[in-house]
Amino acid sequence: MQKVVFVDRDGVLIKAPKIDNKPYSIRKFEKIKIIKGVLQGIKILKKNFKIIMITNQPDVYRKKVKKIEVKKINNYLKIMLKLNDVYACYHDNIHKCDCRKPKIGMLLLAKKKWNINLKKSFLIGDRSSDILAGKKAGCTNFFVNYNYDEKLPSKRSCYYVKSFYRAALKINKIIKNNNE
Repeated sequence: MQKVVFVDRDGVLIKAPKIDNKPYSIRKFEKIKIIKGVLQGIKILKKNFKIIMITNQPDVYRKKVKKIEVKKINNYLKIMLKLNDVYACYHDNIHKCDCRKPKIGMLLLAKKKWNINLKKSFLIGDRSSDILAGKKAGCTNFFVNYNYDEKLPSKRSCYYVKSFYRAALKINKIIKNNNE
């Protein structure tokens, strides 16, 4: 079975615009700004893991961005960052779908496709919904803390880190310790 690092998109791989200290998804391809350290972190993780991006994109339903634009952004990131796969949920909270984080539908789809051992996999996110999804799926979770004005995940359910790169280093250390 495969080991995977699931990663959120906005705020983890690319800069997320903030309004009133809350993060939002970018809406234009031209706004992509890969966060410092992401390329190096991915290089570290790729030695032992597949990397799969999972992202909530409710602005498609809200008609604030076209689905084709989100797919263009996601495909660019998949190629540029050498991600193994990408899953996106385009629903809003009202839909009660199974894919929108904190539900684990995207992780379960990836598990089936890639034969993933979720208990030996990791998740890196910057919102409580990311961490809750990882916890429900049985992953080890890393919370990139930007001190947004919203509920923070319990420190019992995740490691708090300052960046994707720091999470990658910590995951690498965990793997080394488990292999000794």
